[in-house]
Amino acid sequence: MALPFSSAAPPSAALPYAFLLSRRFSTNPNLCFSSALRRDALPKPLSVEALRNHFRRRSGVGLSASNLCEQERLAFDRSFLAVEEALSDDELWAAVRLRVRTFYNFNDSYGIEDYKMYVAKREFEGLKDRIAGTTTGFKKASCINATLPVSSFGGSADELCSVCKFSQNGKDHVVVGTLDINWCLQLPDELAGKRPGGIGADLTRAYISNVCVAKELQRNGVGYALMAKSKEGARSWGITDLYIHVAVDNEAAKKLYEKSGFVYESEESVQQARFLGRPRRYLLWTDLR
Repeated sequence: MALPFSSAAPPSAALPYAFLLSRRFSTNPNLCFSSALRRDALPKPLSVEALRNHFRRRSGVGLSASNLCEQERLAFDRSFLAVEEALSDDELWAAVRLRVRTFYNFNDSYGIEDYKMYVAKREFEGLKDRIAGTTTGFKKASCINATLPVSSFGGSADELCSVCKFSQNGKDHVVVGTLDINWCLQLPDELAGKRPGGIGADLTRAYISNVCVAKELQRNGVGYALMAKSKEGARSWGITDLYIHVAVDNEAAKKLYEKSGFVYESEESVQQARFLGRPRRYLLWTDLR
């Protein structure tokens, strides 16, 4: 299906690998990275997770523990906040744009806007495939978004509204938070949950990933609302055991997940994290029964 036609729409063709390999940029970590990429084995097409790991290794850029940003936060009327499953391509594209905006800090250089579009296009295609059930290993996936009407910002968040805007029922809205629920036994290159054990685990186990909230609205309850909605959605699928990965030094995320009912189950080894070129992970679990 074609991407929504707008000024934010990605280019129709992938950028040359030579262009990609010439760019240097820094990243802020997603709460869930996956997929290591060897320099001698570039997959085609590149996933956004693989691009993160590949460029992180080439540039030697360090990673912070959290995607939180110290800046003035916007006040908003919570009665306008909607937390629902994304159904339209336009809204999925807005969610992807928020993820790229949150998880990456791009250097200002020639052609960087084209590269941002390339990353967003790859993320969008991967998300669409997971939702459609065509990605190997995934029974089903759902994108949950927190949204606000553009009018509720009163011009105080022009850049956010421009990048993450979508239309719904003839009105403009903006995605301010997003995450995915993934119905699968294991996320690629991540710790696998142990529950439920035995036959039938593939029917009742799921993982949350790609959790992010716009930096202007963090610490305002948006993340907690997203987590509550994701648990509700997972229950509707018959999920009994829900998991999430978190970097061991991401205190803000750990507090959010603990508040949402997740507890420690296992942790990644230092060697595995070093091999994948990313912060070490805890695997957290909650019982939905």
